[in-house]
Amino acid sequence: MNVNLTGQVALVTGAGRNIGKAIADALAANGAQVVYSDVDVEAARRAADTTGQQAIKLDVADAVDVARVVGEVAQEFGRLDILVNNAGVNTAAKDRTTIERFSLDEWQRVLNVDLTGLFLMSRAAAEAMLKQGSGRIINIASIAGLVPLRLQSAFIAAKAGVVNLTKSMALELGPRGVLVNGVAPGSIITEGTRELWYSDPERTAKMLSHVPLGRPGTSEEVAHCVLFLAAPESSYINGHVLVVDGGWTAGFTRDF
Repeated sequence: MNVNLTGQVALVTGAGRNIGKAIADALAANGAQVVYSDVDVEAARRAADTTGQQAIKLDVADAVDVARVVGEVAQEFGRLDILVNNAGVNTAAKDRTTIERFSLDEWQRVLNVDLTGLFLMSRAAAEAMLKQGSGRIINIASIAGLVPLRLQSAFIAAKAGVVNLTKSMALELGPRGVLVNGVAPGSIITEGTRELWYSDPERTAKMLSHVPLGRPGTSEEVAHCVLFLAAPESSYINGHVLVVDGGWTAGFTRDF
């Protein structure tokens, strides 16, 4: 997919690997000046080096760090056109459990990154974008925020929050020139999901029984959707969450 993002400045969180890197790479390949940010700054640097872009350390759950990074980007480039809120965490498979056993520490850890971090980033970026009268905020949600799964209370709550926060921000910022949209991926091949679901044939079959297309998605397929929402041609899309799940949430695929 090709769009013209020449002259635009983008900041991508969690850009060190997987979906975040694919998003940052796609924006850079289409002309944007991209800042790859990640709490793992070495991963961000390795990712940014592949496209000749810049990297920066960023903990989205730290309000001071967020203000510093957004301020530095806006000052260095004179503008901020695209923010992609991709950084996120989930509960490890070994720690997933039902609500009455779910730990408060784990709840707070996930919410701090997946929801509060997204709020902090959006708030800081919106201030910069409103000054210039334009911008795009694109939030990476999940189908888990639309159709809840079991044993992941914090992740489900956070991603459901992302879905409606996206729409709320669209109502507030859209009339002032800043469009806010989201992307909700289904099962995507990453380092984590490969180990969790796609290293064992039985578990793979179990996961893909939910997906009408019969395969997991790729990070690049998510990145194409972000690129679409960032494109100048998508200027009348605001408050939308684009589902990228191979049909998972369309309905039941099993026979009754």
